[in-house]
Amino acid sequence: MMSGGGYTSIDNQKVPGSVPAVSGADHVTVKFADSSLQTFPPSEAQGKISAVFRPPSDADDTFSKPARGSSDESQPTGWMHKFTVGAYKPYFDVDTSDVLERIRDSLFSFKGSFTEKTADNPDLYGPFWICTTLIFVAASIGTFVTYLAHKLQNKDWNYDINLVTWSAGLFYGYVTFVPLGLYIILKYFSAPSGLVQLWCLYGYSLFIFIPALCLSIVPVEIFRWVIVGVAGFMSATFVALNLRTHIKSAGERWFFIVAGIFLLQLALAVILKLYVFTVTVGAE
Repeated sequence: MMSGGGYTSIDNQKVPGSVPAVSGADHVTVKFADSSLQTFPPSEAQGKISAVFRPPSDADDTFSKPARGSSDESQPTGWMHKFTVGAYKPYFDVDTSDVLERIRDSLFSFKGSFTEKTADNPDLYGPFWICTTLIFVAASIGTFVTYLAHKLQNKDWNYDINLVTWSAGLFYGYVTFVPLGLYIILKYFSAPSGLVQLWCLYGYSLFIFIPALCLSIVPVEIFRWVIVGVAGFMSATFVALNLRTHIKSAGERWFFIVAGIFLLQLALAVILKLYVFTVTVGAE
């Protein structure tokens, strides 16, 4: 130990228990890999931490096995597969953005690109909820229209529950059987189209009737006819233009098929006007 100028220095070589300043021959050098703070998380994990999950070595064999009943081997095959939920799961594999985009495309009926966009992933989720919404909107708006008409004339009013069942039969039946019939016709003319794709197209074509039914609450008969007529024309144009290119392969009769599709969609709008928004007020 030396002291000078008020400072004390310690000779490390002579202090018991100190770490030698010079390493011996068996010294092990510890090196750290250079880290890049610009990339997080690291692109490749090192050491014992890896990006791939593995069960511990002492884990039971059932740790990595699927639960009983969830294996594909237990699912029915052949035609029995059509009666399982898993057979229809791909047709409901859409998110909110997909449904909103398809609804938006149905409102721009003159584009005619809906079938191209949904060719790889047609869904039944949107058509189901559109039809269900239409049933309750048609029943509730139609009921309110008749209620308002009776009250304005001081007439007694009774709720008609048959309006709900009638609306359900109309929309569910139309979306189910009209595409099915069209599928059989196109198959006959050697221009087959996917049945699910037709259901998807017709289901989204009915969305325009939801705002139309809401606007039809205005108690002006001419205004109601105009609203329902415009909605029917847009819906019919949407279906006809999206099927026109495909049906052209059916031969010379493709024009009559497209015209029939267009007129049938217009007929749906007329039926809605006559049976939902035609108010008859009986005498007391």
